[in-house]
Amino acid sequence: MLEYFNIGQIVKVQGLKGEMRIYPLTDYKERFEEIKWVYISDDTKTKYEIEKVRYKGNVVILKIKGIDSINDAEKLIKKYLKIPRENARELEEDEYFISDLIGIKAYTVDGEYVGVLDEVLQTGANDVYLIKNDENKEILIPALKKFVPELSIEDKKMIIDPIEGMM
Repeated sequence: MLEYFNIGQIVKVQGLKGEMRIYPLTDYKERFEEIKWVYISDDTKTKYEIEKVRYKGNVVILKIKGIDSINDAEKLIKKYLKIPRENARELEEDEYFISDLIGIKAYTVDGEYVGVLDEVLQTGANDVYLIKNDENKEILIPALKKFVPELSIEDKKMIIDPIEGMM
């Protein structure tokens, strides 16, 4: 399991005083109001204190203490904001972090090995699991209980119940 989660990516500066536009990598962008600090990029020794959070459309406008000019903020464009796993949100039952799902093995309800979960596609209606089999063929399975009746992060295993034509 990953020790840190990327929660957003700095995509642009906002104004002249060091504010940055953040593309949130979380389903819950208001999350930025709940956290006090973040790490930037791979530097997990320096904590950057969040001073101010506001929103503009789908992006988060963030002011970090000590980043007070457009020049300081521009140096951080394309970098990721991350938090340690212990500061992550508590998930509801049957909710998972995408990073924990990647790499788990998929089997049919009949016990036939299907492949490895390679990516989670986030569509508007529901997530879709992209599973790659040993021939690198991609199989798309809606992330719904009807098609994925069992999933165990601990066992790194999911059971899928595809309908005809899905595989």
